[in-house]
Amino acid sequence: MAEDNDSSDKTEDPTQKRLDDAHERGDVAKSQEVNTWFMIAGGTLVLSSFGASAGQGILAPLRNLIANAAVIPTDGASLIALTGQIGLALLAALGVPFLLLMLAAAAGNMVQHRPVLSAEALKPKLSKLSPLAGAKRVFGKQAAANFAKGVFKIILLGAVMLAILWPQRNRLEPMVRQDPAALLGETTSLTLQLLGAAVALLAVVAIADFLFQYRQWFQKQKMSMQEMKEEFKQSEGDPHIKARIRQLRMARMRKRMMAAVPQASVVITNPTHFAVALKYERGMSAPVCVAKGTDLIAFKIREVAAAHDIPIVENVPLARALHAAIDVDEEIPVEHYHAVAEVIGFVMRLKRGFAS
Repeated sequence: MAEDNDSSDKTEDPTQKRLDDAHERGDVAKSQEVNTWFMIAGGTLVLSSFGASAGQGILAPLRNLIANAAVIPTDGASLIALTGQIGLALLAALGVPFLLLMLAAAAGNMVQHRPVLSAEALKPKLSKLSPLAGAKRVFGKQAAANFAKGVFKIILLGAVMLAILWPQRNRLEPMVRQDPAALLGETTSLTLQLLGAAVALLAVVAIADFLFQYRQWFQKQKMSMQEMKEEFKQSEGDPHIKARIRQLRMARMRKRMMAAVPQASVVITNPTHFAVALKYERGMSAPVCVAKGTDLIAFKIREVAAAHDIPIVENVPLARALHAAIDVDEEIPVEHYHAVAEVIGFVMRLKRGFAS
């Protein structure tokens, strides 16, 4: 029941990370019917293209061996040399066909998924020893699908072979009395017809089976909402932790700003919602923002400024514009030079007036 509940909870499509992790474990969508089709198609191509040349390549050295068997030396060194010659002749005759069959086998996997390099399948698993798990594999949905697929292929291929061979039934019986050389050509032609029909039909079976296997695999990769949350935490970090880190950073920034307010030359406010503390000394190219904030932070900036006799100037549009345009430790933009210069000039004249 727990497994059923877990399966029913997995309603979300898998993320790319989930699919990549499955691929790294060697868990991929794979149809054996596709591999079978590529092997049969490759074998048909080899037989039709290289059957005659490969047969001649094998026949020539064997015929020479039988014709000269009486005079061929069979001592140790000669026998080894003879074996090497026959091996090279067979390799020359069968090398290309075997290479094509190997490429067909590799292509059957390559068209289904990316190359997999994983030792996960080699690891021992106790679940494979479970009688219940074994019974599920034997009587489960996958086993039923494989059985139905096998019966369908037998019926389909049997019908096709019957359709091809039945019109030739009157020619099949005399073939047993024909010359082997003539018989070889006819049987080769008939075999290629059967293989061609099998390749065409198995292509349909392979495509249908791959789509079925891919759907089964994709369903198995689906995730529950809890799994998606856990994956998000692992990849992006726990949102609660990130929020706490953000709070700590903001607290440190506020503390640093409040420590810098006493060094400011002026605080420009709007007057209650915005506050921007600027510092300007001789030799600086432009005033620098040492603190800024809204609402409560703006109130704290004004409070610290008042406690340290920092001039507070009310200028609503300038306070709003500076708060939006600059960050802490940045120089004011050029377009605000004139307005800020007037404020700082006013503050300096005010200080000189108090001094005198």
